[in-house]
Amino acid sequence: GLSGLGDLVLSGSSAQSRNFRLGFELGQGRTSAEILGMQHGVSEGAYTASVVVDLALRHGVEVPISGAVNDVLTASASIDEVIGRLLQRPLKAED
Repeated sequence: GLSGLGDLVLSGSSAQSRNFRLGFELGQGRTSAEILGMQHGVSEGAYTASVVVDLALRHGVEVPISGAVNDVLTASASIDEVIGRLLQRPLKAED
């Protein structure tokens, strides 16, 4: 409902959102370990990204954006690398 939409908009656009701040700081070149170590509270996205990727693998579902987020959070790839990978994905119909 509208409260869910409001939460989504706030999480993606407000500097008061822990998830927003995490993403902003990652974009500034800090590591997720540094950012999470100094945060007061929980950035849910930092912990759910790996769970989403694991579940998707078990069920044979492609989750390229969640995979990219997880790769950045775990320092498996840089932001530039994951953006390049996402932009190189071939166009296809989604089921």
